[in-house]
Amino acid sequence: MNSLIKLELTRALRNRKFLFFSVIYPSVIFLLVSNQTGTVDGTGLSIAKYVMVSMASFGALTAVLMGNSERIAKERENGWVRQLRLTPLPGRGYVLAKTASAAVVSLPSIVVVFIVAAVLKDVRLEAWQWLALTGAIWAGSLVFAALGVAIGYLASGDAVRPITMIVYFGLSILGGLWFPSTTFPTWLQDIAKWLPTHAYAALGQAIEQSQSPHAKDVTLLVVYFALFAGGAAWLYRKDTLKA
Repeated sequence: MNSLIKLELTRALRNRKFLFFSVIYPSVIFLLVSNQTGTVDGTGLSIAKYVMVSMASFGALTAVLMGNSERIAKERENGWVRQLRLTPLPGRGYVLAKTASAAVVSLPSIVVVFIVAAVLKDVRLEAWQWLALTGAIWAGSLVFAALGVAIGYLASGDAVRPITMIVYFGLSILGGLWFPSTTFPTWLQDIAKWLPTHAYAALGQAIEQSQSPHAKDVTLLVVYFALFAGGAAWLYRKDTLKA
């Protein structure tokens, strides 16, 4: 499994287009949006701090979701996955390798946004907060890495991109990564609170407020990870039986 993780990392780091959209793009959006002054209703956070966490989460989401789903669908079409089935690698090992490699690639997405925020927008936090933010957002990205694996096995090569884009933009917008969910109608806020992206961003927002992440948000992410990872492993085994 370690060899597969190394291979996946090498392939991802060579993809310049992938690196641009997962590492540079979120920082550009942050710079464009954080020029506004004031605070975000319901959080007490400045717009710069709120958007910083949102864009770091968005960058990590881009890295693990977009990268995993399309790459896996292509691997199924070109026969690479069929070759892996001839090795002793079990289904859970494949899912874990894909999830872990994607999570490693997501780290630069988070760090670059933080550096841009601190250097260009003068965002200041305690040292423990920077470390806790990095760890929480990085760990939370595993949920969406597992989702990417599941989509990669659920959709064919032609259908995987539109399906991924719908899920990607839907979770980003409704989860409050692009706009504060407090600006949504009440009925939509009630839906957003149960989405994994809402809980994901809430981890960082709690840390910025010097609070512990809410138990509900942590529980939601753990449940979603179990569902996505379990679904990915089941789809991998199902695909194996069809081959």
